[in-house]
Amino acid sequence: MSEVLKIENVRKYFGKFAAVDDISFSLKEGGIYLLVGPNGCGKTTLVNCISGIYNPEEGNVYYRDADITGEAMYKISRRGLVRTFQIASPFLSLTTLENMLVAVPKNAGENIFLSLFKPSWMDSEVSAVKQASELLGVLGLKHVWNMPANTLSGGELKLLEIGRALMCGAETILLDEPVGSIDPKLCHQIFSHVLRLRDELGLTFLVIEHRLEVAAQYADHVFAMDRGKLLTEGTAEEVFEDPRVITSYLGE
Repeated sequence: MSEVLKIENVRKYFGKFAAVDDISFSLKEGGIYLLVGPNGCGKTTLVNCISGIYNPEEGNVYYRDADITGEAMYKISRRGLVRTFQIASPFLSLTTLENMLVAVPKNAGENIFLSLFKPSWMDSEVSAVKQASELLGVLGLKHVWNMPANTLSGGELKLLEIGRALMCGAETILLDEPVGSIDPKLCHQIFSHVLRLRDELGLTFLVIEHRLEVAAQYADHVFAMDRGKLLTEGTAEEVFEDPRVITSYLGE
């Protein structure tokens, strides 16, 4: 598997506090990676640096060999590196299918000039609807395609957020707590969809998750952080048996 994402010596400060302190690691294409650590250890800040929300003060982020350090989030997204958020934020008055469609970048039907060439943009719209319908099927959301987003369950909203990322052309997805606040019975269903997307579409995932008893079962590789630093990495078994990781969660 080829290297798809590389982080080199990244540091991010808030005042004099190093929220991310000299972090380096890489992801290979088609892997499911888990980023863990206690609250406040710097996980979300690191993902914000990767996705373009924050600019690191030091270090570099590379995606498919291109240096994307400091690029705007929308430009990084167009490269295929897309981040979802801890709280799914669809347009609640729109249907599930409509939420998928509005995620399509450069929607021709919304461009006055391109809309003059009706056959062209209509073909594009038809193609987008077909793609969205297929993805809803893969994600197990086909039965709610015409329902307003405000009627969906928490788990369905999480899956919709992943679907919207795919409509953006995502090849690598940064998932922020995909099963946070979700019914325990649905947690495995969500991760089974992540696994299916990896297996069928070759997607790469970096997942922040606190429900380790679930997420660890699906991770190929785990990174553990504490106080802004990378403590260790390896298989789930190796990482969660590391005394430093145990101490970081339980305290001294």
